[in-house]
Order: sequence, then C-alpha cells, then structure tokens
Amino acid sequence: MTTSADFTHETSSRGLTRNLPQKMGSRLWLPMFVMALMAFPTALVLSWVRAAEIASTAPDGETIATLGQLIPAIQFIGFAAVFAAISFAIARILGVFRTGGGQIQEAVGGEVRTLKMPPTARVFMLSMMLGMMAILVAVALHLVVAANITTWSAVSIATWSESLEGLRRLGVGFYLFGITFGLGTIIHVLRFQSIRIREIAQPS
Repeated sequence: MTTSADFTHETSSRGLTRNLPQKMGSRLWLPMFVMALMAFPTALVLSWVRAAEIASTAPDGETIATLGQLIPAIQFIGFAAVFAAISFAIARILGVFRTGGGQIQEAVGGEVRTLKMPPTARVFMLSMMLGMMAILVAVALHLVVAANITTWSAVSIATWSESLEGLRRLGVGFYLFGITFGLGTIIHVLRFQSIRIREIAQPS
C-alpha cells in the first residue's frame, strides 16, 4: 500500500507557510484577471473602429494597417493576463493545500509531512514563464510594426504579421501546456494529502 513516505516530502514539527510561487499566486491572480477584463473589451472596440474605417467612403489605409497591428497586440495582452490569472490561481490553490494540510497535521500532533515541489510543478512554472515571454515579445513587436507602418513595405509588414501570429500561438500553447501540468500537480497533492490523512486517522 502506498504511504506518504513514498512521496518526496520534508518533515517538520509545525506546518509550513506558502512558498514564493504560492505567495505570488495569492497576490497576482486578481490583478491579472482585471487586466484581462480591460484588454478584451478594448480590442473589441478597436476592431469596430477598424471595421468602420474599412467601410467608410474614404478609408485611411494607414489607420487600418495600424489598427491591424494594435488589435491582436491588445487581444493577446488579454490572453496573457487571463492565462496568468488561471496559473496564479492554481498556485494559490496549491498554497492553500500546503498550509491547510500542515495545520491539520500540527493540530493532531506528531510530525508534519509536507510534499516537496514535484516535477510537474516545475514544468508548470517553466511553461507559464515561456508562454508569458512569447506573448509579450509578440505584443512588443506588433507595436514596433505599428510604429513603422508608413516606412516599411507591405511585404515586410505582412511577413512580420504572419511570423508574430505563430509566436503568439506558441505562447498560448505554452500556457495551456503549463496549466495541464498545474492541474496534474493539484491531483498529486490531493493524493498525498488523502494518504496522509488516512495515516493520521488510522495510526499504526
């Protein structure tokens, strides 16, 4: 039968507090969510402005092209923010499990066993950082293209736009990959804690 000793853990006399990623998750999930709520409507309004400009009797090509770069940039600020909010919320949940499990064991008495950071959590954090960097780099380069609409050729603008679309989607892929591993970490923690609670309830 699997026991808590089969998991990589640390032993202490008192329950441990949240680690640094869990503290960050507790503080940052809400600001990231609010940022996403601001970014998506802004991109929607700009898309309406661009559509109206295209449909006007004298469309301004420079405005249309500039908005064509700004809209995906703002949209993906929203995507980066909402995926970050989900990731930070997962870290916050893991922090609640960490402190709550320790408090229960401490209240019962005896040693407190706390699960060490599993490999799935490390992959989760790495994927999240890669996803955020990929999207933010793409957003920054979209702004560079928008600032050079009048000086760059149409071919250069189209080439950059297609390349940045791929980079943005890569960032989303990293985020989703990381969130999958974050949820896997929650399952791993729940399994450890359920075994540990059973051990406390049925001491040998």
